Amino acid sequence: MNGKFILDTNIVIALFANDIAVQQRLGATEHVFIPSIVLGELYYGAYKSINIKENISKINEFAQANSILVCDMKTASHYGRIKNDIRIKGCPIPENDIWIAALGSQYQFTVVSRDEHFEEIESITIEKW
Repeated sequence: MNGKFILDTNIVIALFANDIAVQQRLGATEHVFIPSIVLGELYYGAYKSINIKENISKINEFAQANSILVCDMKTASHYGRIKNDIRIKGCPIPENDIWIAALGSQYQFTVVSRDEHFEEIESITIEKW
């Protein structure tokens, strides 16, 4: 493990909900990155919510305070390999999570999530917070 982490959407939501375990882990972590995919999922949730403006503002503030990882050609290559690997295994997972895993694989960062299906992807390291 290299001490660099990519947060999945459920971890960011737990952080927004003041989850003590996530707050403690983040406090002890030096390098944290947020996939642009996670921001998209957060914005989607905000637009579905009752407090749209408040939630969008919270996401904007969060995004400005963190390093955002975006997808590029290398990410797309990792995505294609991962998607094919899980197809062969017969273990489909949500598309957005494949992109998040592709970023983790590309940069060799640990993916932090509470979703079990990331365990199907052999090319990434996972932690559950």
